Amino acid sequence: MWRLSVSIFLFSCLAVSSSSFGDSEATCSGIVPLRYRYDKISITDYGGVGDGRTVNTKAFRAAIYRIQHLKRRGGTLLYIPPGVYLTESFNLTSHMTLYLAKGAVIRAVQDTWNWPLIDPLPSYGRGRELPGGRYMSFIHGDGLRDVVITGQNGTIDGQGEVWWNMWRSRTLKYTRPNLIEFKDSKEIIISNVIFQNSPFWNIHPVYCSNVVIHHVTILAPQDSPNTDGIDPDSSYNVCIEDSYISTGDDLVAIKSGWDEYGIAYGRPSSNITIRRITGSSPFAGIAIGSETSGGIKNIVAEHITLSNMGVGVNIKTNIGRGGYIKNIKISDVYIDTAKYGIKIAGDTGDHPDENYNPNALPIVKGIHIKNVWGVNVRNAGSIQGLKGSPFTGICLSEINLHGSLNSYKTWKCSDVIGTSLKVSPWPCSELRTTGGSYSCSSTF
Repeated sequence: MWRLSVSIFLFSCLAVSSSSFGDSEATCSGIVPLRYRYDKISITDYGGVGDGRTVNTKAFRAAIYRIQHLKRRGGTLLYIPPGVYLTESFNLTSHMTLYLAKGAVIRAVQDTWNWPLIDPLPSYGRGRELPGGRYMSFIHGDGLRDVVITGQNGTIDGQGEVWWNMWRSRTLKYTRPNLIEFKDSKEIIISNVIFQNSPFWNIHPVYCSNVVIHHVTILAPQDSPNTDGIDPDSSYNVCIEDSYISTGDDLVAIKSGWDEYGIAYGRPSSNITIRRITGSSPFAGIAIGSETSGGIKNIVAEHITLSNMGVGVNIKTNIGRGGYIKNIKISDVYIDTAKYGIKIAGDTGDHPDENYNPNALPIVKGIHIKNVWGVNVRNAGSIQGLKGSPFTGICLSEINLHGSLNSYKTWKCSDVIGTSLKVSPWPCSELRTTGGSYSCSSTF
């Protein structure tokens, strides 16, 4: 019976991705075709027990070993039936689908002592939190192609509280694990799954291409440290759409390496589209940075709905980063309650070590933000460039950010050159006001 239900579901996914959006709703999900897997196995075929107590690491590794070495034509679908499957971390393989049925939970063990260590990313030079290596992600993929994580809104649960408490008590030995990481991989689809309680960042595609993440739910408590939702990192052709994210850090954060290590690795993030994201966080809704040393360009974010935020849109970098942030287009953002509506800052984030070059200044230019509406926004905006590298081509158009009478503040700007049209409250003088038919956002 499960084979039939999986077949029906995957057929419906194919139909949705190919036709349902059509002309009525823009989508980029077609950049990775969803392949049908004729070969299907269940985790229970390999001894998996979904009782929430049995550790299923051997079952997961055996099933994935079978997929990797038998190499069935068209790949293999690994079915996770309803139940709670406790497991240690494990690696995926190419040409596979990890399919979670309704009511299926893949849950991380809380034994941190035996968690495997892996090398730091070359564009970071060390673990993001601590020197040395880093703990492997709960579900990990390195050098893979054609991988799908999907299902009927089953759950991948990182049980991150033990890691959060280690971070709070400063007893971590290495950087915490992500929930999902794909490294040096391509043709990745993640859809129709709930991700919750990640130890660190939730979904981290790094050095990847052709990645689609859509129709996912990502959840973590508002006080959980560094639980970013989706972090494309030195990756290109990435599509993020139609998802709900509520975490303790940025909902979507685009990155490309850290100071001298990111500059040397030189791999940018580019051609990334973010659409129809809804969520809440004490930090940012749409973030770029602060690790931007490989460069970030050609980003589109639109139709974003945010509530109870720290910052609606946050573009952030620092001295020592080098690299660039350019050709960024953000539009149709609604914000209900936030400390800041828009922040573009050149003084955000720390450094991996004392060897960063303080003369490596980032270039920030061509930032177009249009059609932003906010209510209960305490501070409209802040754009703070760098004296040796002012931010240029900053264009704000049709922006209304309203706050309470007691707390409302206007814009703060320095070392910025740009234009504005129909911005309320009145923007800072560095953004010269345009009139007539000209709009700085005409390139949208």
